[in-house]
Amino acid sequence: MSRPGNTKRITDSTKNTDASESVEATEVRSAHGQPRPSGLEITRMPSAAERTRTLVQGTCSAVLLITGLDGARPDQLMPAARSVGPDGEVYLEFPADSPAVRAATHAQDDELAAVLEITDVAPVSVPHRIRGRAWISGWLTHAPGMAEPGRMMLRLEVGEASVDDLWGASSVEPEEFAHATADPLVAHEAELLQHLHAAHSDQVQELCGLLGDREPGAWSGRRAVPLALDRFGLRVRFSGEQCFDARFEFPEPVRDITGLRRAMHTLFEAASY
Repeated sequence: MSRPGNTKRITDSTKNTDASESVEATEVRSAHGQPRPSGLEITRMPSAAERTRTLVQGTCSAVLLITGLDGARPDQLMPAARSVGPDGEVYLEFPADSPAVRAATHAQDDELAAVLEITDVAPVSVPHRIRGRAWISGWLTHAPGMAEPGRMMLRLEVGEASVDDLWGASSVEPEEFAHATADPLVAHEAELLQHLHAAHSDQVQELCGLLGDREPGAWSGRRAVPLALDRFGLRVRFSGEQCFDARFEFPEPVRDITGLRRAMHTLFEAASY
């Protein structure tokens, strides 16, 4: 079990890291500019399949890209709702007259290739606000009887999936996706991060005290913003002359909001010493 406030610092410094400072590592940046760990062992983190399921079942924006359907506007290809079935299939709800539904209707018994592209944007204002993307590719068919009148549910049978996010880039096998579960905080993460930023910004700022010994004033002028939250911990983005992320692990994984409150209390208490 990690001690309260155990951190993994992800910094964009190019200076060599003291081997004794095991919580630090130099970083590289992802294709969309996110700070990303390099050579840093993280013992507790969601799997790539779990992260992909979390993005699919979360509130991120999504667009369905269909082979041969080039004339539709992006907003016409954004599902109104999405969910994951018991066998890992992804269900997407559209208006019955949408281009996606028409394409699936015209395909009939042919396999209609499609890709669900999901973009995860931080719910708070930070540099490099896109936190990640996921892609679910497969074959699209109708799922009649699953939507209200005037709507149609489409079924995307998963052929392959991938994710490129704050943790790194990984491919996901369909079986892994089917057996994974979304993070228990996914439905509340955006609201929780906004609340932390608006009501507890001073306490979030104090978390820099858990990053190790620094010269007096080293953290003055830096802006600390809660960037991501899952059952294992809180990620904070520090910006100033340099921009880097720090990961603050909870003593144990949380299962619900009640457990999260206890974990955050423990974390803020450790930072206040």
